[in-house]
Amino acid sequence: MDTIHKIGRRKTAVARVYVSKGKGNITVNGRDLKNYFTTDTLKYKVTQPLMLTENLENFDIKVNVFGGGITGQAEAIRLGISRALVAIDEENRTILKPNGLLTRDPRMVERKKFGQKKARKKFQFSKR
Repeated sequence: MDTIHKIGRRKTAVARVYVSKGKGNITVNGRDLKNYFTTDTLKYKVTQPLMLTENLENFDIKVNVFGGGITGQAEAIRLGISRALVAIDEENRTILKPNGLLTRDPRMVERKKFGQKKARKKFQFSKR
């Protein structure tokens, strides 16, 4: 099996995921997964597609991620890993799709409009 490259996005975070056969090592931006993501929730989010498909120790995963915060980055990595697992074996789609791991979350920050304080908040209105 050759290295499979997939991209995952969430808000402004973009994760490039490279999956190859291995022992289950996950490297994020040159650092180990446990060093990059400090909370257990974020570690769980990243490894969720691997746990559901029972491939936790079958693949080595190298990730380059930039932009956004750590939660957005973790969810971007999750989407990238899910897409790579489907590319490896189409059977994984039936496991990952019902759990919502193949869906790109489209919610983004709404842009600020001119003549307003923020995206929706207006400047204070004075009648007199």
